[in-house]
Amino acid sequence: MTPSRDISRLIEIMAALRTPVTGCPWDLEQDFATIAPYTIEEAYEVVDAITRGDLDDLREELGDLLLQVVFHAQMAEERNAFAFGDVVEAITRKMIRRHPHVFADKDGNLAPHHVKEVWDRIKAEEKAERAARRPPEETPTHKSLLSGVKTGQPALTRAMELQRKASTVGFDWNDPRAVLQKIREEADEIEAALDRNDKQEIAEETGDLMFALVNLARHVDADPEAALRATNAKFERRFAFIERALEAQGRTLEQASLEEMDALWNAAKGDEKPALEGHKTARR
Repeated sequence: MTPSRDISRLIEIMAALRTPVTGCPWDLEQDFATIAPYTIEEAYEVVDAITRGDLDDLREELGDLLLQVVFHAQMAEERNAFAFGDVVEAITRKMIRRHPHVFADKDGNLAPHHVKEVWDRIKAEEKAERAARRPPEETPTHKSLLSGVKTGQPALTRAMELQRKASTVGFDWNDPRAVLQKIREEADEIEAALDRNDKQEIAEETGDLMFALVNLARHVDADPEAALRATNAKFERRFAFIERALEAQGRTLEQASLEEMDALWNAAKGDEKPALEGHKTARR
């Protein structure tokens, strides 16, 4: 096998990896469920490369994501369900259908808001067609307002979409401070669950608190996923400060007490404040 710019080579490599006896033992053990977390992880890696503006890394990460598509298609082909070519045909058909203003539309060009209207209408038609093809026993008897919110999204994103959808019929708070009060209530419920030492209840109440936090983010026009990524980066930055400070003292993390590390953490926060204030002044 040699590298190639041709997608068929990647498909051949994946087929070889999944060939019994001669293939890769790890690849042969996988199924759709075990590969799904890697698919999500690779999608996040793509977003990370874009966020960092690293186009070289983006090329690599897009390749990793493409491998996930090929992997799933190979497993489906082994079950005689569909092959990679069917995936390509399905998406090309969908894109042509959803862009009648580009591909042989008699009305010619459309304004951007009309493009969105056409896209939404055709998506609804496709959804109805898919529902019609399902066996009766797989068709839900109750049509919920929330049915259109995809289940495969990251939990934070899906929580946001569920709340947005419910808000369209008025099931929502009008004031962010009301959401803040709900957050306090959920925190109190976690404390009560901690007192009872009920792990299942603690986990459930923690989920309720996270859902309420997403609701607050939505009300203040903050993307919870982006906000958490920024906090992750801040945590890494401050923890690195602790590591560097201890290293300068000739010590390791294991040799420092929690109180010492906490003091260094506060020092890291203090170092960030002047830079933050300068940034705010520059924006005025």
